[in-house]
Amino acid sequence: MKIVIETPKYSFLKYNKKGSQFVKEFLSPIPTIFNYGFIEGSLADDGMEKDVVVICPRMSQGTVFEVAHTDGVINFIDDSLVDNKEIIYIEGFFSKPLFYFYFHLYATFKIMYYLILKRRISVCKFEGINRYNGEPKK
Repeated sequence: MKIVIETPKYSFLKYNKKGSQFVKEFLSPIPTIFNYGFIEGSLADDGMEKDVVVICPRMSQGTVFEVAHTDGVINFIDDSLVDNKEIIYIEGFFSKPLFYFYFHLYATFKIMYYLILKRRISVCKFEGINRYNGEPKK
């Protein structure tokens, strides 16, 4: 699988790749605690490419790399649609309680984002983390 990084770890700006450009989607009140991107050529339930959370040191926007498999999934509903995020663990710190806190907070932020900026009510919620191969080493 080919992975493309859109939003580097610690960024407050959320980006989406459109064509050859990275377009700012919104400013988050919390920085990402992971690198965020997508699986090139895949298709998720929301009609976009499948999201990935890459746990490793910070990568630059536009980094492309290959992996053979994903290590789990973050179950998430965004804008009333299933928007799960595949997990790729390369190395580094992973704390399940921290990720649970982050995604609960992120879901609350997204509800407010749709209400205030898009002027509509939308369901956004974190539904847990499923690891395929157990917990990563810390």
